[in-house]
Amino acid sequence: MEPTSRKYLFFDLDGTLTDSMPGIARAVQYALRRFGIDVQDLATLKPFLGPPLRDSFMEFYGMSPEEADRAVAVSREYFVPRGMFENELYPGIPELLAATAAAGRVNVIATSKPQPFAERIAAHFGIDRHFRLISGSTFDGRRKTKADVIRHALSALGIAPGEAVMIGDRRHDVEGAAEEGLPAIAVEWGYAPPGELEAARPLRIVPDVETLRRLLLGNE
Repeated sequence: MEPTSRKYLFFDLDGTLTDSMPGIARAVQYALRRFGIDVQDLATLKPFLGPPLRDSFMEFYGMSPEEADRAVAVSREYFVPRGMFENELYPGIPELLAATAAAGRVNVIATSKPQPFAERIAAHFGIDRHFRLISGSTFDGRRKTKADVIRHALSALGIAPGEAVMIGDRRHDVEGAAEEGLPAIAVEWGYAPPGELEAARPLRIVPDVETLRRLLLGNE
């Protein structure tokens, strides 16, 4: 079976299903101000989209693990009541999910976003009905990387890696999938900087939702 024909479709959330840049960037901006860092241009915070926030605070602002944990906690003061919903579905995503489900595929969300947040966002947009499972990170750190949430999803569904394919917009999706034995399809409409997806060497790189739909449903 071709990897693109596998029954279980593991979708990333931010940058793949939804454009969450405004809410996440403002939450990061809010947290950085608590540390005396004033970022005016939200576009400079785009690298925070995709990886776990804790890792990004350490990588881009040199925070210690303890400082990064505090920054994540502060960011949620903004994100939970407001930023979570400063977000929108990419055009064509509801139709894609309905089509894959109708074709007998099993849609899954595999995201490094905390699972309760991912569940609320999916319900907010009315796409939760298209998913068998939403697998996200946990507040206690048991699941925090992309590989962690993929591993949890495989276990919860009782399936082997050879039955699923990952779909995401950053190298973390491709690398996390490879760590767990899944191929990955990378999408270009998300937050990856130029050259990142090519360097990650996914199974395929697709430019738009319609191309992804044709690839998954056998018309590409």
